[in-house]
Amino acid sequence: MSWQTLAFFFATAFVISATPGPNMLLAMSLGLRFGARRAVWGGIGMCVALAVMAALSAFGLGALLSTSVVAFEVVRWAGVAYLTWLGIAAWRAPVEPAGTRDTTAAAGGEGSPARLFLRGLLVAFSNPKALVFMGALFPQFIDAAAPLAPQLGALVATMIVIEFGWIMAYATGGDRLAARLTSASAARGLNRLTGGLMIGAGGLLALARRV
Repeated sequence: MSWQTLAFFFATAFVISATPGPNMLLAMSLGLRFGARRAVWGGIGMCVALAVMAALSAFGLGALLSTSVVAFEVVRWAGVAYLTWLGIAAWRAPVEPAGTRDTTAAAGGEGSPARLFLRGLLVAFSNPKALVFMGALFPQFIDAAAPLAPQLGALVATMIVIEFGWIMAYATGGDRLAARLTSASAARGLNRLTGGLMIGAGGLLALARRV
């Protein structure tokens, strides 16, 4: 793989990752509710899931989902249900006093690294279109005459670095917005904004179609 090809893939992945979708809306909601530092764990979960999905796409499972209506729809609607459930839970979350966001979340377990990692993992896995898309995207940048493994490794590593960067950008934006909201009514609005983002992410996934 040439440097020119890798640079073109970098530019393509950069633009695609920046586009708001379930992963980025989750990142913003985690930043809003738990802060950017805790959102890192959700970001790691999403990136681990994307790496696994990239490996699965290399084995042709992306092509399977793109041709199997039943498999695609089962994964998609399971993801929609999970995102909607997260949104409703965030919408109905109790209002927390200003300055206690991280402490309360950690004490209750909801904002623990393991829970946030699992949430990120499940949200990323719940989007079958990502697997189908990677199965269609990667071959465009692979030289069939060169060894496959090093090329896939370079593409996946590049994609993960870019994705994590955008995840943290969205989470940081959510964190800074939350820091400006200190009143009880603002905190209630924050919960509803967080819930709305997750329900919106479920809506985006509901509109997804096989590529």
